[in-house]
Amino acid sequence: MTRYFRLSVSASVLAFGFAQVAHADCGISAGSVSILGNDFPALQAVVEGARSCATDSVRVSANLTSDHRDLQVAALTANPSQYSVAVVANGSIVPLMNAGLIRPLDDLVAEYGDWLQPTQLVRIEGNIMAVAFMANAQHLFYRADILEAAGVEAPETIADVLAAAEAIREQGLMRNPVAMVSGAGWNLAQEFVNLHLGHGGRFFEPGSAEPAVNSPEGLAALEALKALTSFSDPDYLTFDSNSVQSLWEAGEVALMLHWGSRGAGILSGDNTTAEIVASTVLAAAPKAEEGGRPATTLWWDGFTIAANTSDEDAAASFQAMLNGIKPERVAENSALAVWLGEGYTPTPASAGVVASAEGGAAPYPMTPFMGLMHTALGDNLAGFLQGSATAEETLETIEAAYVTAARAQGFLN
Repeated sequence: MTRYFRLSVSASVLAFGFAQVAHADCGISAGSVSILGNDFPALQAVVEGARSCATDSVRVSANLTSDHRDLQVAALTANPSQYSVAVVANGSIVPLMNAGLIRPLDDLVAEYGDWLQPTQLVRIEGNIMAVAFMANAQHLFYRADILEAAGVEAPETIADVLAAAEAIREQGLMRNPVAMVSGAGWNLAQEFVNLHLGHGGRFFEPGSAEPAVNSPEGLAALEALKALTSFSDPDYLTFDSNSVQSLWEAGEVALMLHWGSRGAGILSGDNTTAEIVASTVLAAAPKAEEGGRPATTLWWDGFTIAANTSDEDAAASFQAMLNGIKPERVAENSALAVWLGEGYTPTPASAGVVASAEGGAAPYPMTPFMGLMHTALGDNLAGFLQGSATAEETLETIEAAYVTAARAQGFLN
């Protein structure tokens, strides 16, 4: 069976460094830098720093899109690869590793990145395969004014969230007070992952690729997911990060489970009212059960360098990306993320991520076959929520779909 990847970066990504180091300009003589990644403000700031390295002899381009996960394997499989840089997270680096599409960075770190913090270096089987620049997690956003009007306290558990939602609905304050990133597919699967781990569940039998989601914890996660979505807009299976943020900014919801990386944009007030900003509180993800851990997962975002790119372009790309995360730029953009490494000063926008980490949130599972499980979840959860399958049938179907995929890829016999 394919061996497990062991990473040095997990919950420890929230160790911040503050030492100041002097840095020179980009100093890149030649090369082509092409970046593929997600689209959110913190990454836009990083890419802006990379773009500033462009000269007559250095080309820098970027494709920031919510479809990046669907594009990355094919784009980096091409030879030469379509992109020299792939921005990844815990869950999206594994397919690239499995296919041998990213290169070790040890030599580049030694030559250009001696100022990077140890917690930024993602080591897989002894090699540095990515440089992490920010931490992220989903957590609770709530409207303090709406909760006060409903006569309920700030939620600390999923049961509290549901009770608050019921009170808000019963008093006619909002019909659908809850929103989460619950679009069918990857996003919905992530919500299950958060709840499953929050209930203390595991996805695989210890030391193996055998599935383990058909369990009491799996059933509890499904029931919690169904209860939460019952207080959401009926179109919740279409919700992505942008649409959920828009609902909040429009004042249509009072309880939101969303990514910490969206906090800065919401608190900026650029797309909402001063009243909504003033009453928005960023808190730890609610615990799945009393005395448990927050129902979320810790993530890091970082950059990798494509294997199928020239050494010249690899060196140029690495230096350009370092320019995007140098301490001066991090200090300038502290409000946009929970940054890793030098220059970061925590801001109100980081409160929910930090509180979730301090509450014991688990890192997203980093086994080679977790991607197959995530896909099986995303393909089969909607039917349960729409009433076409029972919880037991759903978990059986998920495990069967996973087993088929795992056997096809050699993880199971």
